[in-house]
Amino acid sequence: MSKRKYLKQYKWSNVFAMMRGGGKELKECTDDFKGHLVVITGATSGIGYITVREYASRGANLLVINRNEEKSIALCEEIRQEFQVECDYKIADFSRLSEVRKVGRELLESDLDIDVLIHNAGIYSTKKIITEDDNELVFQVDYLGSFVLNYMLRDKLKARGKARIIFVNSEGHRFAVWGIGLHDPKYEKRRHSGLGSYGVAKTAQLLSMIKFTEYFEGSGVTINAMHPGNVKTNTGSNNGRIYRWYKRNLVDRISKDPQISATALYYLGVSEDMEGISGKFFNLTKEEEPAPPALDREVAEELWHKSIEMAGLE
Repeated sequence: MSKRKYLKQYKWSNVFAMMRGGGKELKECTDDFKGHLVVITGATSGIGYITVREYASRGANLLVINRNEEKSIALCEEIRQEFQVECDYKIADFSRLSEVRKVGRELLESDLDIDVLIHNAGIYSTKKIITEDDNELVFQVDYLGSFVLNYMLRDKLKARGKARIIFVNSEGHRFAVWGIGLHDPKYEKRRHSGLGSYGVAKTAQLLSMIKFTEYFEGSGVTINAMHPGNVKTNTGSNNGRIYRWYKRNLVDRISKDPQISATALYYLGVSEDMEGISGKFFNLTKEEEPAPPALDREVAEELWHKSIEMAGLE
């Protein structure tokens, strides 16, 4: 689809969406989730950490997927002792797709019944970095990693007939104003920027949601995406001094407690109000329409096949 066509599809609501917050209409769920299994990536800090504690406090058992084993062990010990629920971990660095595929195979071959799968792992990079898998880093970590797990587990989840998949996405997908640029995924011909690459990865995630929604239709499995609000996290701590100063002194000063993100993720994962709702984008718990490039079904189809190739799933 051409840039001109996207331009015609934009509305004022798209322009102002990033300025609005979903916190004023934050819905909460007080139901317990005892005995259910929640799998969450990127759970040792920020939104992931608070979300793990939220689910554990309601009786859920946890399986966390992180890149740091020492932190994962400490997290699981904390959760077991404080909430008396089960907590286990698996190690996968999403910048290495072989590790993500390994975890995917282990989950696929296990007898675990996953009730909620939360894709929270992500990164923000101001520099262009190419991974050992020959993909741009942010695209791989923020998008391809979640695609691999969803793709590998799709039949297992569908056969069970009940599960909720949630992407921790972002209003930042709107930075990909002209689309994801599948013709140049490694930014060899177009200019790379932190905001641009982040927007592309989050838009790709929303495009994959279109295809997964179609696949799971009528199965009892739902998949949705959520902007977690303007909350304080350590995302971007891998960048240079200038960005870290900007984040610490400007962004973090106006950021909110990540508990609002955890509250929203619990609502989306557990509330009866969300039963059967799939393929939607939420600002916390308020449904919004994504930007036009994230609704392009033609590109979604192209991306699906390209992702299988890029992720080594053929």
